[in-house]
Amino acid sequence: MKQLSLILFLFFLFSYTTTTAQSYSGNKEDINSILTNLSNFSKAVMASDYQKIGNAYTIDAKIFPNNKNIIKGKNAIITYWTLPEGIKTKYHKINPEEIKIIGNEAYDYGYYEGITLKTDGKEISWKGKYVIVWKKINQEWKIYLDIWNNIRD
Repeated sequence: MKQLSLILFLFFLFSYTTTTAQSYSGNKEDINSILTNLSNFSKAVMASDYQKIGNAYTIDAKIFPNNKNIIKGKNAIITYWTLPEGIKTKYHKINPEEIKIIGNEAYDYGYYEGITLKTDGKEISWKGKYVIVWKKINQEWKIYLDIWNNIRD
């Protein structure tokens, strides 16, 4: 009976880790820094802290929003992220599937999800996929390229 229990436990453990597995390669400290930056980015989006959002990017960053032209430079990126009066991002989460550090550059990709609260109180849920290219500048990881696309079910 103990063997059967162990086999079932290992089966479920293996099944769980293969369906939710994340692949991170590189210096653990750098990986943790990027994970922290992703979490802080979501917090800044939910707080409508546009300066913190802007500070997540390099000065020469580029973003590639869904159905829009490339937006270049930190100030233009801040303008892009600034929501109209009365609209708020109630929930924002980034779920990286892979992070790979290559010297002073890195990339990560995965999924994001969120909820926008409109001025009339209506909530709109959304989700999508993304790729970020990071640069390490003065020992700090910053977003250099940021592309995302919505997923519609």
